[in-house]
Amino acid sequence: MRVTMINKYYPPHLGGIEFHLRDLSEALAAHDDMSVRAIVANEDEERLEETVGGVEVVRLPRWRECSSTPIVRGMTAELRAEAAGELAPDGGRPDLFHLHFPYPWGEFSWLQARTGVPTVVTYHSDIVRQKVALEFYKPYLRRMLQKVDLVIASSPNMVEHSPFLAEVSHKCRVVPFGIDVEKFAATPEIERRAAELREDHDRSIVLFVGRLIYYKGAEVLVRAMAKVDADLVVIGTGPLESELRGLAAELKVADRVTFLGGQPLDELVAWYHAADVFCLPSIARSEAFGLVQLEAHAAGTPVVSTGLTTGVPFANQHEETGLVVPPDDPRSLAEALRTLVEDESLREQYGARALERVRAAFTIERMVDDTLCVYREALGSAGEVSMP
Repeated sequence: MRVTMINKYYPPHLGGIEFHLRDLSEALAAHDDMSVRAIVANEDEERLEETVGGVEVVRLPRWRECSSTPIVRGMTAELRAEAAGELAPDGGRPDLFHLHFPYPWGEFSWLQARTGVPTVVTYHSDIVRQKVALEFYKPYLRRMLQKVDLVIASSPNMVEHSPFLAEVSHKCRVVPFGIDVEKFAATPEIERRAAELREDHDRSIVLFVGRLIYYKGAEVLVRAMAKVDADLVVIGTGPLESELRGLAAELKVADRVTFLGGQPLDELVAWYHAADVFCLPSIARSEAFGLVQLEAHAAGTPVVSTGLTTGVPFANQHEETGLVVPPDDPRSLAEALRTLVEDESLREQYGARALERVRAAFTIERMVDDTLCVYREALGSAGEVSMP
């Protein structure tokens, strides 16, 4: 079976959708009867074709970027040629296109190409902040959702609360995101490093991992820490870092808030194990799922997150794997953090359930199996193509 993915970028470009695309594509390509190609934008004006992790990656020359959307000249023609089998070395045509929304330029190009190839789309997130651009794009978005065969959503919450998915709920299929759980498991080296990290802190550790941008709610977390007897460790960078440092100083908690910037994977995993509580205080629907919650769960660490109308509370279940509080509410967030910081038994209970749940429901293997089921349905029957 040949699948062609369409997205803005592909790793090493950083981004949650890009990492999901890589994990899904490489896991699919590992099947003997699968061939996966990704058509994305390059970060400069050169065309580049390479094989990465068994995936054929075609990076088209980017002309410019507008509202975080790379504009690629000739993408419509590229998709037509792909559908006709003109790009594959053996002349083979894709059995399926797989779009990853939101990428307005890619979806518009797909609509214009009229490939005639069965297509599914993973609807990662609503367009939240770019309201003016959304007003222009709405007709094309609705047309795309009507034209694709099936829509993949990462949680039932997205289907229920997205105004666009509600219109096509009959063709939506829920496939929760998955992670490589073993990457975050305890090893002797990780446990040793986690113990070293804890030795530097006299108080409990609250961990935040993410970009320091508006919808992540890091400001709310810093405000909440003024009422929590614990240390906050912030892993990540972003335009709000200076503002957050100033807020910590203003609230007189700067001595309990550490900004580490980005960290290599081994160090990140060690911090997940060193932390007593992980916090994802997101305040807007731009946070569609929060994969970092699963990473914390894979380390057996309970999570405090917010009750957004997205997949965030689906990934972290209230009073099962952690606690869920109203978004943009420092007082409620502080209360939840104090509850877990002060109750070791409850932390261990939630952490054990979190580890059990992530191993059962949020693995890459389970995500791939569910995605293949969607592919089969979109193709009409398993007999139309060779399926793994």
